[in-house]
Amino acid sequence: MTNCRRGPLQRVLLMVSDTNVRVVAVAIMMFAAVTGFADEPLPPIVVPDGFSATVFHPGLGATRHLAVRENGDVYVARSFRVERRMFGQKAAWGTLIALRDEDADGVADIIKPFGPSDVTTEVRIHDGHLYFSSDQVVYRMALDDNLVPQTVAEPLAGGFPMNSSHGTKTLAFDGAGNLYVNSGTPSNACESKRMALHAPGLNPCPHRERSAGIWKFRDDKQHQDQVRDGERYVTGTRNIVAMAWNPWADKLFFVMHGRDSIGMMNPDFYSKQDNAEIPAEEFHVAEAGDDFGWPYTYYDPRTNQRMRDPGYGGDGKAVADGNYKEPLIAFPAHWAPNDLLFHSGRNLPARYAQGAFIVFHGSWNRIPFEQGGFKVVFVPMQDGRVTGDWEVFADGFTGSGPIKNPGQSAYRPTGLAEGPDGAIYITEDMHGRIWKVSPE
Repeated sequence: MTNCRRGPLQRVLLMVSDTNVRVVAVAIMMFAAVTGFADEPLPPIVVPDGFSATVFHPGLGATRHLAVRENGDVYVARSFRVERRMFGQKAAWGTLIALRDEDADGVADIIKPFGPSDVTTEVRIHDGHLYFSSDQVVYRMALDDNLVPQTVAEPLAGGFPMNSSHGTKTLAFDGAGNLYVNSGTPSNACESKRMALHAPGLNPCPHRERSAGIWKFRDDKQHQDQVRDGERYVTGTRNIVAMAWNPWADKLFFVMHGRDSIGMMNPDFYSKQDNAEIPAEEFHVAEAGDDFGWPYTYYDPRTNQRMRDPGYGGDGKAVADGNYKEPLIAFPAHWAPNDLLFHSGRNLPARYAQGAFIVFHGSWNRIPFEQGGFKVVFVPMQDGRVTGDWEVFADGFTGSGPIKNPGQSAYRPTGLAEGPDGAIYITEDMHGRIWKVSPE
């Protein structure tokens, strides 16, 4: 055992006994030595009056989504892919990390990495199991009395396309025995030629066959295959990292990443300002058979209209044809929605009950203008209906002042989870800091 007086990386190594896990722990230490993320003086984040944000852990690397057990144990997905992209670390493995606040002081005391090395973003707790995923496979482990489950990881669903981008398999559960899995697209807008000016889109878009949608599986059956066993639940989604089942509406909700570079690739029709301000990041409720329009359409948040994509005859003025779903909210372009949480309202002011918290990771695509996102917002809801305007809940992730590219940001928030006391946990993947936001 160890305690919070030791450095975070010492705690990782002290708590590891298994050889394979020890390798991952050493990788975390090597990563810290290169980047110095664990000991940097970093700014606090800003939360509403009546709340406080404390640091649950100062830095674990590229932490993405997280889940909190009813006993308060925290499980985090640490992505190998994000660290390779951001820091050029060829030996940076992904893993799951389990954390426990043993002395109830709001700070993690025990930190144990475990699990496979190809974890990317997702980790969820459902029906007594820990679910997580690589780009190719969805797994689950039965939770037991240990911080790190002493059970075997069962492969539940696989056979997804090997996509060069948007490979994250995010998950949701409906409580009726079904598992929902995002399969993102391998392209920006199904272009016939990647990153080419005025490239027409492929029509029909072949990526919609096994990507660009959400697939439905059983949540307890092993070795399911996307083609053989999966049911395509909805289509026309470019990529979904923020997805959750709303128990009060008994429906699936998500926030979709819109396409990039609409002006850069189509300068005859769109200005640099257009490139920064369209398309919207769309907040939706999903029902079986819905089509959300990618790649044939995009949604303009300035006019609240669904428009024809330039790869399919659009010119910035042509309204889209077809029966495509309208968003509940059209958030600003290129904010990069990365997680969605419907809060129970436990120990929070009543207005937060059933509401949606959405974390926006921030992006690069508003260049040369100020970047947007890098915040957590709150959407008031009741029984699945939006009941008021969205508002910023947690801010200050960029540090001091506006930024022109995401690398200038102090943090990039990525994940949300509700603790047993109603506290909201927030992760970010620049350093791997975890905050616990609680009412004062």
